[in-house]
Amino acid sequence: MHIGLIGGIGVAATVVYYQRLSAAMAARGKPLELTIVNADVQELIRNNLADERDAQARVYAGLLNRLQAAGADCAAITSLGGHFCYDETVPLSPIPLVSAVKPLDAYFASRGFGTVGLLGTRVVMQTKLYGQLVQTRAVALEDEIDTLGQTYQDMAVAGICSEQDRALFLDAGHRMVNDLNADAIVLAGTDLNLAFDGQDPGYTVVDALDVHVGLLARLAGKELTLEEAGAD
Repeated sequence: MHIGLIGGIGVAATVVYYQRLSAAMAARGKPLELTIVNADVQELIRNNLADERDAQARVYAGLLNRLQAAGADCAAITSLGGHFCYDETVPLSPIPLVSAVKPLDAYFASRGFGTVGLLGTRVVMQTKLYGQLVQTRAVALEDEIDTLGQTYQDMAVAGICSEQDRALFLDAGHRMVNDLNADAIVLAGTDLNLAFDGQDPGYTVVDALDVHVGLLARLAGKELTLEEAGAD
């Protein structure tokens, strides 16, 4: 199955999606059919902060039309923060969309997590993953959402993580585990690999990107139908 990705939001996340999808398909001994289009991260940030869902959905629609023209059978947005207008995008999309948020609830339940701590954009943390978790409770450091969200946004745009920012994210995870009883910390921002890759923070970390990539790889390998994958 030909996978389409809306990338560029940010660049580091797009690279990791490409790397991990390629590795997953290589492990299966199958070729990867993939097309990536580049979205404007600054435009996304402006629309996200202003809650301009319809405007961003129209932007996505143009990119999705290009993916369809390139032969993509389905598409995914490579940013959890970029899912803020997912519901508005679905009716505009010419091809099925594969959500990065929807698979997480079942995944957390399968791992036996009663509570997860969130790191990511302001909106992701404020809405507790857009209110889509039913089987698992989500928590965040409520008084620090603005600081953590801004730090994440700056890191995603820059495509690099300073040691100071890495320490901030790692410490936030520790405090959600110790103070809020989180069973795991969810990297609910697809650029957080910049901070956490190669680290051993001393607590369980779930990279939401990996859950999404796993689903997309199963689609690419024709191990799942779009319906079975919950595509919209």
